[in-house]
Amino acid sequence: MNSIRLKGVIMEDFVNYKVPSMFLITSYCNWKCCKEANIDITVCQNQSLAKQDIKEFNYETLLKAYQKNNISQAIVVGGLEPFEQSDELIGLVKYFRDNKCTDTFVIYTGYYPNEIQSQIDKLKPLGNIIIKFGRYIPNHNPHYDNVLGIYLASDNQYGEMISDG
Repeated sequence: MNSIRLKGVIMEDFVNYKVPSMFLITSYCNWKCCKEANIDITVCQNQSLAKQDIKEFNYETLLKAYQKNNISQAIVVGGLEPFEQSDELIGLVKYFRDNKCTDTFVIYTGYYPNEIQSQIDKLKPLGNIIIKFGRYIPNHNPHYDNVLGIYLASDNQYGEMISDG
């Protein structure tokens, strides 16, 4: 597999990490945050993404686009739930690393570490990876996250460097 299914790509994103980033919008979600909070999925800020078409992106194409961009300094993967397509995600990070791109990958997930430990273990050796953990919980206080350098929507969410680069 040398491709990943995405809802879209934003070449220069300035809101999801402390530096300008290429933002990759993943394709699937099981709506765990909404189900656990017993709220309708329309409350989710990413719900509209579910209606967008899925397109397949070759890893090489994404790497070349990233390398050509003089503004983006990291890669952020989020939108829906990246770990619902973890093989594609891990393959993408590995491809970038194999091709000498050591820039930071930030992965937004609603999972907690104990729920995706096997995937974390596969990502750790690839280096320079931050994961934003935690479900969105309505009416929780937003807070500033020092690792990501941005405000997160719920105080139970946090960024963690899982492997140094």
